[in-house]
Amino acid sequence: MCSEGLRERYVNPYTDFAFKLLFGTDLNKEILIGFLNALFDGKQVIEDVTYLNTEHLGSKETDRRAVFDVYCENEKGEKILIEMQRGEQQFFKDRSIYYATYPIREQAIKGEIWDYELKAVYVIGILNFALDDVSSSSFRHEVKLMDTTTHEVFFDKLTFVYLEMPKFHKTEQELDTLFDKWMFVLKNLARLMERPTALQERVFNRLFEAAEIAQFSKENLYAYEESLKVYRDWNNVIDTAIQKGIARGMEEGLVKGMEEGIVKGEWMKAQTIAGNLKNAGLSIAEIAKVTGLSEDEINSL
Repeated sequence: MCSEGLRERYVNPYTDFAFKLLFGTDLNKEILIGFLNALFDGKQVIEDVTYLNTEHLGSKETDRRAVFDVYCENEKGEKILIEMQRGEQQFFKDRSIYYATYPIREQAIKGEIWDYELKAVYVIGILNFALDDVSSSSFRHEVKLMDTTTHEVFFDKLTFVYLEMPKFHKTEQELDTLFDKWMFVLKNLARLMERPTALQERVFNRLFEAAEIAQFSKENLYAYEESLKVYRDWNNVIDTAIQKGIARGMEEGLVKGMEEGIVKGEWMKAQTIAGNLKNAGLSIAEIAKVTGLSEDEINSL
């Protein structure tokens, strides 16, 4: 892949290289702190973060390892783990809970008396898909351990935040909060050719500077091109599987074909599939029947 093929001004944050460049480096620590403070919305204020090792092994050499996208702690020693998940995984919730065990276990004090007091752990998933078993139209979900009888938080030191990016539909003119602006820039950065007038906060100065492809060194440009190629190839594989299923099914019946396309594109969520079918000219009613989305949701794509 050659740099002449890059027409975008800013990086695609869904690529592995770009996400870690923007949020996982000391040089761009200001960007991560700004994002986290907008996410927490005053519940806590982070003044500084320290990046931690993103690769974790189990207690034995034979244990499965875990590699995080971004892993850090704030000035209070609370652990923050961030995952950018570009495609659907069948057991993503299970994976995120499994990942949470690492920052919990590593707090154990070895060789000393320990009273089991823990620092808070936050697991943040930025999802480029919609969760299968979540019917809410809300794009943000904050999950804690809860007493099912009283519906009160039972333990407030373990928090999971899931951000379903396909459900965020606000335009630049509709951005009411700082967090809205962060969601907008994460979803649309690669499409922008100019910095939107709504994003004038100082933290976005650094983000747009760091994200501008023309400012990359030769090494970073090559690394980004390779990461972008992997991202595009992955999307093409999924799209091809969907389209082949639909095309094959056209001979056997439209609905059956669309259902087969959805099965073959198992990592893709209904919103993405619905968008492809909509572009192909299928009716809203047919798309709704296959994907389970409402007609309003399909019209908003």
